Amino acid sequence: MLMVITGGSGSGKSEFAEKQAVRLAKGGPLYYLATMQVYGEEGRRKVERHRQLRKGKGFATIERTTRVDLAEPEAGATVLLECMTNLAANEMFSGEGQEDAAGGREQGPGETETVIGSRILEDVERLYAKCRNLVIVTGEVASDGISYDESTESYIRLLQRVNCSLCQQAEEAYEVVYTIPVCLKKKPEEPAVGKESL
Repeated sequence: MLMVITGGSGSGKSEFAEKQAVRLAKGGPLYYLATMQVYGEEGRRKVERHRQLRKGKGFATIERTTRVDLAEPEAGATVLLECMTNLAANEMFSGEGQEDAAGGREQGPGETETVIGSRILEDVERLYAKCRNLVIVTGEVASDGISYDESTESYIRLLQRVNCSLCQQAEEAYEVVYTIPVCLKKKPEEPAVGKESL
């Protein structure tokens, strides 16, 4: 199962995602794939808050700020990737991400987010191939109506592209609004074998 969960900052999306991951794991191996680069006291507080939320739920933690395909969960695991907003920023603004996108030449408009977005999606696909369930937390961007500098606008386009593609591929997608999960997409349940439809 590929599940995508989005929402604004402080919406409750992380708590909902953790519950979904635990439910999908059904007692099997359960991993929290942390993508945040921790800067300063605020970052440390955020990490500690998330650790407290996960406490006692059975998560093993893997830290990968880029290249999530290099994570090695055990076979049959459920992985909670938290979160795509951090991963996309890390991939876009690390020197490695910029060099890979440029390929040693001048880039045209939109080329950076296209190249990096494709690589992120390929990495997620390789990660998903290693696990039974993948739950991805992401965030809402560009809903504030503010104009930003070009590098921030490029990041917003990147994240929008990645989020749209992930939601299209996902079997289930949710937006959490003020702690209330709103189902955006859910694969219809298969009828039970031997039962006739009504």
